Amino acid sequence: MKHTSLWLDGIKAIKEPILKENIKCDVLIIGAGISGISTAYHLRGHNLNTVVVDKNEIGHGITSRTTGKITYLQETIYSDLKNKYSKEIAKKYLYSQKDAIELITSIVKKHHIDCNLDRVSSYVFSSKKSQIEKIKEEKKLLEEFKIEVEKTTFEKKYAIKVDDTYVFHPLKYILKLKEICKEDGIKFYEHTDINYLKKDDNYYICGNELVEIRAKKVVFACHYPYFLFPFLMPLKCTLEKSYIGVAPILEIKSYSGISAGKPTISIRYLKDKENYMFYLSDSHFLSEELDFKKHFEHIMKAFYKMNLKPKYLWSNHDIITFDKLPFIGKLEANSSLFLETGYNTWGMTNGSLAGKIIADMILDIYNPYESLFSPLRKLKISALPNNIYSNAKSMIDSKVDKNKNWYPDNVYFHDNLATYVDKFGKEHTVYNICPHLKCSLLFNEVEKTWDCPCHGSRFDLDGKVIIGPSNYSITCKQKKDLL
Repeated sequence: MKHTSLWLDGIKAIKEPILKENIKCDVLIIGAGISGISTAYHLRGHNLNTVVVDKNEIGHGITSRTTGKITYLQETIYSDLKNKYSKEIAKKYLYSQKDAIELITSIVKKHHIDCNLDRVSSYVFSSKKSQIEKIKEEKKLLEEFKIEVEKTTFEKKYAIKVDDTYVFHPLKYILKLKEICKEDGIKFYEHTDINYLKKDDNYYICGNELVEIRAKKVVFACHYPYFLFPFLMPLKCTLEKSYIGVAPILEIKSYSGISAGKPTISIRYLKDKENYMFYLSDSHFLSEELDFKKHFEHIMKAFYKMNLKPKYLWSNHDIITFDKLPFIGKLEANSSLFLETGYNTWGMTNGSLAGKIIADMILDIYNPYESLFSPLRKLKISALPNNIYSNAKSMIDSKVDKNKNWYPDNVYFHDNLATYVDKFGKEHTVYNICPHLKCSLLFNEVEKTWDCPCHGSRFDLDGKVIIGPSNYSITCKQKKDLL
């Protein structure tokens, strides 16, 4: 079994260079997942010097860890938005998702992108009485919005279904978009960290200890933004962790499904060289559970009950906003800093949409969804105490007992260091404090990573940062610098 995403297996992308000299540009996009690359795609042909950088290999971030659904049937989001805001807001969000689907499918068709795009039915289902009532409310609201939705069953559970949704291979899609962007002169750089941001006259200066980029406009498309203290990201969202398994299957089915309520169960199929079934389950807020291994064991048991043997197994983090709407837009009213994040597990539609919205804002083109997703919107503070508690709990739990009772004997902590001894007897020692906000790290025994339980940073066995918000590695040679 491979403890990595299926999307990364067998993908041979053209490598991009590391930035080694100071440069100037009109637009700097930080992050080369679906959001950043979609933004670059929509800026093509407008005589803008656009640069995209990523701290790792392009496409190897959160986009590579999703299930690759393109759907507007998203649990009970529309009744939730109606109850929190208004029917008008719910309807506007619905049509944003419909437009995102049209955007992706039209791009695939226009450029003849081979990305396993398939039209499928989508289900929302539950066997719990309280959730069934919410699904019924969702159906009624969708029908008011002129959506054809059917009452049905899904594996003997109450369900509703729509037929105009899709699934695809997200890595094949964004890597093709990258090549299209390069043909139009957009530059990409891999393994290029951005550790700081400062303002100087008409430019923002972004860089690391080796190089600087002077940009007139900066787009943060890096999943969990860092060094944005005025925005107070940790207090405006939570992180949800989920676990995904993929198993070969004889015959695929032309549908995807997701449960209403928590913990989430999500299913889809992929027709490729082999047929595969995706199964996501055991989702939880990051602060609620620190023993990741038991959740991987739960997903394995689910496959065995279906007489399937998973070939791939991995986990993912999603940013959950208080009001279930993404943060897409300007960070400050008069600034040229733009944010793309907070997709609430629906990154394929919202990430694609973010690229179009931000490109339109940069090009001074009207976009009907700019105000809906603005990071400057007022958020209700009722969730703030719980979020402060969640952040504090994660930090305290990570520090009180570093040697968790579920760790194997080959993992141990000493002072501010942590060591994993692999099956060959090699020691992998790292500095055990996340550079982001100083939480102590957990060892992820299944995926062999060091994970931050506070804000989701992840590091490989030898301390190289894989996913932020941390923008620094935790290799021992950096210990002196981080103290």
